[in-house]
Amino acid sequence: MRSTRFTDIRRFDTIDSTNRYLLDEARAGAPEGVVAVADHQEAGRGRLGRRWEAPPGTNLLVSVLLRPRLPAASRHLASTAVALAASDAVARCAGSAPGIKWPNDLLGRDGRKLAGVLAEADPGDTPDGSDGPVVVGIGINVGWPAVEADLPPELAGTATSVLLDTGVAVDRQELLAGLLAALDPRVDALATPGGRTALSSELRDRCVTVGARVRVVLPAESFEGIATDVTTEGHLVVDTGRGRRSVVAGDVVHVRPAG
Repeated sequence: MRSTRFTDIRRFDTIDSTNRYLLDEARAGAPEGVVAVADHQEAGRGRLGRRWEAPPGTNLLVSVLLRPRLPAASRHLASTAVALAASDAVARCAGSAPGIKWPNDLLGRDGRKLAGVLAEADPGDTPDGSDGPVVVGIGINVGWPAVEADLPPELAGTATSVLLDTGVAVDRQELLAGLLAALDPRVDALATPGGRTALSSELRDRCVTVGARVRVVLPAESFEGIATDVTTEGHLVVDTGRGRRSVVAGDVVHVRPAG
């Protein structure tokens, strides 16, 4: 896209992982703004190593290479920026903005997963991990599943697509263009304290996790409570009934939706 930093868009029929490809390119010195788009990923993955595959050519599988100038502790906001941009793009193309499940999944109107975001950083450039490259990948279910019968039993009731959720057949290239256009100013926002606070505030406004009863799974423990807020740093606040806890990173399950 000539009007944004994302002018180098590399397209693949099939690739193991667009994230893996851009991490390799980043280590070789590729600049910020390189985009990798694939019709099919053979080793696509989500958070916690989860696998997800869809028929080739049905969904939008894209990763972007960023080199944000921000503290290492705030690097999670790079995935927030992509999730917000993707929600804007779906709203523009399909007329309905997905909600965001903390930290960055997109949910359809019935609460089923529409898209997932995975950010991977290479801290090799600097000792504290700041200013190093970050690759953010997103898989948006655009045309698959087209009908409920498309879903395997293990995904029934948990996954949806733009087509299934809204009834609108969206062009993947139009959706990509909308995503990159909405992402460009948010990448600029990552570079300043005020911009990062604005991104966290925007996440809070769109976060369907706020108000929901959740189960938080951490490496050494798990706990339940009511998600009450998103902080100015983008962390989730959970009231356990015995006090409030701030969740920086973890697997969050909606036990009961907001409202």
